[in-house]
Amino acid sequence: MSNPTTTLRPVFLTASWRRLLLLNYRINPDALLTWLPAHTELDLWNDTCYVSLVGFMFQNTRMRRFRIPGHVNFEEINLRFYVRRNDPELGWKRGVVFVREIVPRPAIAWVANTLYRERYVTRRMGHRWEDNPEDTLEVEYSWQEAGQTQSFGVRADPQPVELKAGSEAEFITEHYWGYTCRDARSSTEYQVEHPRWRVHPIREWSCQVDFGAVYGAGFAALTEMQPLSVFLAEGSDVIVRGGKRIGK
Repeated sequence: MSNPTTTLRPVFLTASWRRLLLLNYRINPDALLTWLPAHTELDLWNDTCYVSLVGFMFQNTRMRRFRIPGHVNFEEINLRFYVRRNDPELGWKRGVVFVREIVPRPAIAWVANTLYRERYVTRRMGHRWEDNPEDTLEVEYSWQEAGQTQSFGVRADPQPVELKAGSEAEFITEHYWGYTCRDARSSTEYQVEHPRWRVHPIREWSCQVDFGAVYGAGFAALTEMQPLSVFLAEGSDVIVRGGKRIGK
């Protein structure tokens, strides 16, 4: 597993994250300030503040080494933005903050919200993967919100390519920490470990998501916007370590 700064807290969860589809939008930094956990700051790339709509599959999921029946393979969809924290001992850590995470199993949402203070909700979800090694790869994620189907997907090259150093794709995918708000003066920090991912070149993309209905009025403008970029990462095995409180 790859991680530039490691503190090795106990392992909470292991899984495979597969076929991560990321639609990346420019957003006014002011729209994220109320979501910003204590002791973090927004992480920009080329002076651009990003928010990403992400869909992927959890596979072979184990919590504290145990497989929970019915909670091993499932979809997740989230809206996230990018932050960094200057750790007094390890220097800058680059991480993400989730506006909302959607899963199909209530127990998953309860655990994440209780232990990590995340913002999980449960919805009816689905995905579609169509593989043709000689032609194209199609990936789509969907869920039900307020009686309507929300979905986004891509057609991509079936063969992934390596990330380019210093690229936008590297910035979006190479964040190894998660941060959540506890109160005005403290946050929870947890570590995610995975190898450097390869990405599938995108041919076409689609997005039928009502961002206002799903994520609130502060993100409604994204519905009519074009993403700055779209990536499909092949994914890998991951380790999520236990969280710790930062600040008082």
